Amino acid sequence: MRASELSRRLARNAEAVCRRYLSNGRRAGRYWQAGDIRNAKGRSLFVRLAPPGVPGKWTDAATGEHGDLLDLIQLSQGLPDIASAMAETEWFLGQPAAYRPAPLAGEAYPTDRTEIARRLFAEARPVAGTLGEAYLKSRGIEQADWGASLRFHPRAWFDEHNHRPALLAASRDNASNLTGVTRFFFDTEAGLIERRALGRLNGHAVRLRGRTQSSGDGHLIVGEGLESTLSFALLYPEYAAGCDLAATMSAAHMAAFIIPQNVRCLTIATDNGPAGRNVAAKLRAHAMAQGVAAQIAFPRLGDFNDDWMAAKGSR
Repeated sequence: MRASELSRRLARNAEAVCRRYLSNGRRAGRYWQAGDIRNAKGRSLFVRLAPPGVPGKWTDAATGEHGDLLDLIQLSQGLPDIASAMAETEWFLGQPAAYRPAPLAGEAYPTDRTEIARRLFAEARPVAGTLGEAYLKSRGIEQADWGASLRFHPRAWFDEHNHRPALLAASRDNASNLTGVTRFFFDTEAGLIERRALGRLNGHAVRLRGRTQSSGDGHLIVGEGLESTLSFALLYPEYAAGCDLAATMSAAHMAAFIIPQNVRCLTIATDNGPAGRNVAAKLRAHAMAQGVAAQIAFPRLGDFNDDWMAAKGSR
């Protein structure tokens, strides 16, 4: 998900953002007031909660600092870069409302976001014969074994009033620990409504084939989205044969991907466009610094699923 879309979604939940990240402040009419971006008590920082004007915009009258809610999350949490802020934002937006607001001052923040993801994934069932399989087939992706990282939940929490069917993709660290899930919410016809992250995805990946460590030849293929990564293996079956396959689930997470120690060769199957090229270059530089041979594969169209669907249509 792009930073601009994350900012728009944060703006629609501006007060919940403030209650979570500026818990020492308080609402004052159409604004949230706090002492500064680091959650001090006071009144110099103003966050607009409702029109007129753009909800989510903030200004610190004492320092002149200003920005949107994605900036606020990065600065208030001391995160090192926008990729980390995007990962934190995806976690926040993926939480049920009960988990979003901050506790009252002096209380501990909830720390069970990964445990919630693990429980949800444990409740789910295999993908075969579900709306999850129907969705993947609608993207041209068919295979007999969906593996252990994909499951289907018939009634995952969506909002205060609704539960929806969802395909779950489990992200794991290099020790095989489940750190989070991406939920693909569907309507009753397997139409995709929205993707949401739950838990910690930054630096980790959905292992679509192989172990968390690389296969015998040390070759790992890492892509961005689930559909794009699976499609790369379908487009280039001989190249991908015997390689492990992993999807980071977003460009931001790809930039932060932690390369397994015994990987000797990394193929980065990125999406097209400036954002994809930028994060792929960063990951390649990181790999080279670790002594890992790395190359970048670009799709002809927007992503490798677009290429795969075009190739199927031309047959």
